[in-house]
Amino acid sequence: MALGIIIGLVLTLYLAHRDDFPTEHFFPAVVWGVVGGLIGARITHVIDEWELYQHHFTEVFAIWNGGLGWYGGLIGGVLAGIIYCWAKHVSAGAMLDKSAAGLMLGLAVGRIGCTINGDAAGTRTSSSWGLVYTNPDSFAPLNVLTQPAPIYEILCLIVVVGVLIWLRRRVRPEWSLFLIMLALYSFGRFFISWVRDEPAVLGPLHQSHVISIVLFVVAVALLIYRGVHFVEGSSSEPEDEAGVDAS
Repeated sequence: MALGIIIGLVLTLYLAHRDDFPTEHFFPAVVWGVVGGLIGARITHVIDEWELYQHHFTEVFAIWNGGLGWYGGLIGGVLAGIIYCWAKHVSAGAMLDKSAAGLMLGLAVGRIGCTINGDAAGTRTSSSWGLVYTNPDSFAPLNVLTQPAPIYEILCLIVVVGVLIWLRRRVRPEWSLFLIMLALYSFGRFFISWVRDEPAVLGPLHQSHVISIVLFVVAVALLIYRGVHFVEGSSSEPEDEAGVDAS
């Protein structure tokens, strides 16, 4: 997870530098985002596994025992970053647009850890490309073939990162690239969640299904409402370069 944060930040700084976007706010914003992300990720995991935690409430705070929900981490981290931008009078939309590809690459790296420890295990399968976990410390079911769900997600994220890098100077207004990121990821995650070993919360739907649907609908609706459009050329608009919220 730490490596994912570092690599995601490196990509963000590299792309911001290529686009002549000021970078001095990214480091403190990342600190805020990590703290908010950890809190949000833990909250969604606890909600997802409430049947367990309601009888062992002290375990809610035992984050070292594993259990983080990516969607909660995304929501908590973004909210914390927006608060930082608001406090520093920096455009949150511009910052998040520049961070979109880095967020997805960081998640892809983090999913390598999930693949190793079984924290995002797939459902049981008979396919020849399934994963078998044998270490008793693994979070996945032991000695059975499981769908390589985190690997599916890594492949999906690599595609999303490529699309975001290609689009980063081609869409307006601010927030568009971040909202496209939400729409693309939630669309892919909805289908990947069918092969994730997660409890159902609404009929056959998992918690990640429900959140994926909500985020996709909200992101697409906001893109339409804000009038997302393509622009000619590759230079950034002046307000994007400044990164300051004039309001």
